[in-house]
Amino acid sequence: MEDAFRIQSKILCRNATSSGGAQPFEEIFQLHHRRVYSLCLRMIGNPAEAEDLTQDVFLQVFRKLGTFRGESAFTTWLHRLTVNQVLMHFRKNYVTKEQLTEDGEMPGGIMFARNRFNRLAVLDRLALDEAIAQLPHGYRMVFVLHDVEGLEHSEIASLLGCSIGTSKSQLHRARMRMRLLLRRRTGPR
Repeated sequence: MEDAFRIQSKILCRNATSSGGAQPFEEIFQLHHRRVYSLCLRMIGNPAEAEDLTQDVFLQVFRKLGTFRGESAFTTWLHRLTVNQVLMHFRKNYVTKEQLTEDGEMPGGIMFARNRFNRLAVLDRLALDEAIAQLPHGYRMVFVLHDVEGLEHSEIASLLGCSIGTSKSQLHRARMRMRLLLRRRTGPR
């Protein structure tokens, strides 16, 4: 499945750069927009900003597709482009971000009810996402890049412009904070 996905992406890239038409870019978007949005959302923690960043990433893809040399998988190139776009967003915006509902209101307490169908898996995922969103910016970045995306500390250090030791320290602190947040959330059983 992954090989077919990779081959299809390479063909679309070649078609997009050679034809200059919009159709191949639309196909690239359709194939990859969920993955890009998901990464942006995990790094940003705000759905509206993640949507905006996803659009920005695909604008960059449109502009820079000619620089893709094919030495790595297209998805690897796209992942790097996405992470760089999110990091640039953070560099531009030092303001604390608020999470708003679709109506523009601050969300109140989220109520979780257990019913006979046992929604523990969904609740655990929601609790995890909520805990990640509560991490400080630096902790969240390293946590998502390492534990969610699977990058090595050397890659994270290069992306964030810090030392490997700082990356490891931030990850350790993020994990400790996650444990604390999740314990508070679930409480004693």
